[in-house]
Amino acid sequence: MVFLKNQYTLILSSFPLLLLKLLPMITFPNAKINLGLQVLKKRKDGYHDLESCMVPIPLYDALEMIVDKNSTWTATGLPVPGDPKDNLILKAEKLLKKDFQGLPNLQIHLHKHIPMGAGLGGGSADGAFALKLMNNLFDLHLDDFFLEEYAAELGSDCPFFIENTPKIIRGRGEILEPISLSLQGSYLVLIHPGIHVSTQEAYAGVVPKTPETKLETILADRGRWKEELVNDFEPSVFLAHPELAAIKSKLYQSGAFYASMSGSGSSIFGLFDQKPILPSWPSTHSVFEASL
Repeated sequence: MVFLKNQYTLILSSFPLLLLKLLPMITFPNAKINLGLQVLKKRKDGYHDLESCMVPIPLYDALEMIVDKNSTWTATGLPVPGDPKDNLILKAEKLLKKDFQGLPNLQIHLHKHIPMGAGLGGGSADGAFALKLMNNLFDLHLDDFFLEEYAAELGSDCPFFIENTPKIIRGRGEILEPISLSLQGSYLVLIHPGIHVSTQEAYAGVVPKTPETKLETILADRGRWKEELVNDFEPSVFLAHPELAAIKSKLYQSGAFYASMSGSGSSIFGLFDQKPILPSWPSTHSVFEASL
């Protein structure tokens, strides 16, 4: 992980207070998983109304910003595809500069570790954490309400990462409701098989419907999770990519009390009461494990 640190050591020792803002500020955007994900209806604006419980997990990118005369953008780690102008970090910078005239330019560096197109919200987290980092760096004194408003302009999942605690999400993802839910003591196994599932592909096979049981009711009883805490994207995505269904099945065979695809895929995760003995995975699969 490459960060620009050493060049500021001498400056800080000479002018520790005046030049504090020249120091790099670093934050670590984290991924999320979905406990259930239901598509309720398609809206007139082209989005879909969703219902899910999102939970942060300790899988991180690293984002660094330094005040500079010129604006620069660099990235290391996993490839970040697409045009930089579409990157949510740079969109977040542009959004705040529009409302806060005269903000200085930034050197921005992202070390990408959260897989893209994996249903883990990595891009959304980067955008939301960029807003929070600039809020601190520039002393904008924006509270979470206003940061969530800005985050909603960046993307549907972005507001979740402002408070970054378990939430029921509704609407297109911008309606957040706190929930008393803890996975503390559980063991997470997350498998990313290197398959990219586009949002368009995921939605193509989904038939929106109203759930029979409230999500909060199911979440309150872990014994109901396996059968009732469903991800509506799984049937069509598993049909197109049967290896994903096989991963989920292996996680249950290994003792998971719950396993699911996260978001619209393609990551599959399992939750266990203790660290399991797992099968060997193909070399194309990335495996992340953590105690929660």
